[in-house]
Amino acid sequence: MTPALEPSTLRADFSASLVVFLVALPLCVGIAVASGVPAEVGLVTGIVGGIVVGALPGSTFQVSGPAAGLTVLVFEAVQAHGTGALGAIVLASGLAQLLLGVLRLGRWFRAISVAVVQGMLAGIGLVLVLGQLYTLTDATAPGSGPAKITGLPGLVADTLASPQALSATALGAGTIAVLVLWKRLPGRVPAAVPAPLAAVALATGATAAFGLPVDTVGVQGLLDSVNLPGVSDLAALGDIAMLGTVLAFTLIASAESLFSAAAVDRMHDGPRTRFDKELMAQGTGNTVCGLLGALPMTAVIVRSAANVRAGARTRAARVLHGVWLLLFAAFLPAALGLIPVAALAGVLVHAGCKLVPGRELVSLWREHRGEAVVLGVTAVAVVATNLFEGVLLGLLMAVIKTAWETSHIHTDVEERHGRVRVRLTGNATFLRLPRILDTLEALPQDRPVDLDLSGLRHLDHACRTALTNWAARHAGAGTEPVRTHEPADSAS
Repeated sequence: MTPALEPSTLRADFSASLVVFLVALPLCVGIAVASGVPAEVGLVTGIVGGIVVGALPGSTFQVSGPAAGLTVLVFEAVQAHGTGALGAIVLASGLAQLLLGVLRLGRWFRAISVAVVQGMLAGIGLVLVLGQLYTLTDATAPGSGPAKITGLPGLVADTLASPQALSATALGAGTIAVLVLWKRLPGRVPAAVPAPLAAVALATGATAAFGLPVDTVGVQGLLDSVNLPGVSDLAALGDIAMLGTVLAFTLIASAESLFSAAAVDRMHDGPRTRFDKELMAQGTGNTVCGLLGALPMTAVIVRSAANVRAGARTRAARVLHGVWLLLFAAFLPAALGLIPVAALAGVLVHAGCKLVPGRELVSLWREHRGEAVVLGVTAVAVVATNLFEGVLLGLLMAVIKTAWETSHIHTDVEERHGRVRVRLTGNATFLRLPRILDTLEALPQDRPVDLDLSGLRHLDHACRTALTNWAARHAGAGTEPVRTHEPADSAS
């Protein structure tokens, strides 16, 4: 009997799949509602992530589905292009991921600055929290991040004046409290029942028991939620705005999935992730989701960690979790209609807060201040503009920081036998040119100068031109020409 078919392995995978299913169910529904699409659309993505991606090689224990990290971008895409175009965007993103996997570029995603990725997730978390604060009161959130912030005082005033808003706020706040305090409860229940499921179930029970006048999830059925992209939707992919959204989906979903895979690998001693194959598995899943008009998927660290901690042995656990989602969506769809929207907003507020690396940012500021600046700038840019532009600005900041740190240069000035000797060591780039020129221009004008460049590892064109011009000016002041000792690699 193969190890995968041993009774102990089957029992472990079966048990783990139930845990992951209970964790995934409220998240799939909540992310779909927050993305502006029917609740069942999130379940479709979770089903595909479990049954399709779960069966493919790549990572053994990583679980895929709709992710909170893409909620903001999906909502913006739906508002800008409509629900019909969502399938076309996800389809194109999936095909792009497949191409990246075929070209064996999966490992290169690990070269993306961690500070930029953390800043991106922090920005997403902030926008998600700001938007869900409105949903938590059964109100409609403004479109942009700055508008969400400036609208908060009005939201508080409107909530205090509305009994429905107060009831919804109480449910949402209670949901967050359960999520925060659940693991601290005594006994075995917190370990056996996932916190998101418990929080949503308690909020649903309270709504039914007290007849609270709050908004609940709209239900339209699993098959009715499938929205295949039409010819016009596919043709619209030629639009620049659509292509930008496809690029953002592809890069963010790929980076988040592969970073998640690296994190999951540190949680277990089993087979390591094959990054190119995992990228192709994610691309296959997103291609299928696109054909069904569902949400985009990524590997999700919350579900993946639950899978590992629940004792999964093989990829059968994640496949089975997709089967349970399918059975629930097929036979118990009416149960979704009982869930208050405010409770799902509470789940996403909690998830959004966990995307903001508060403690990590403090330690990062102490140890690597430049990285902390990149993280902060990326997060603020995502909130102030949008996800795509924020990430581009973050990448630009990371490149500038790296260029600045690698362009260290040291200047030694000493006098020997009436001559001034200036020795430059390190990397002479335009970023350090002001400092170099300040040192040279402060030299006595009536002394001959030896300029020793032999210790330079790199001398760029801007610095070479500036040094040549300075030498000419110094010679024109009445002293003898500057004697220059070139770097070992004079072509640099």
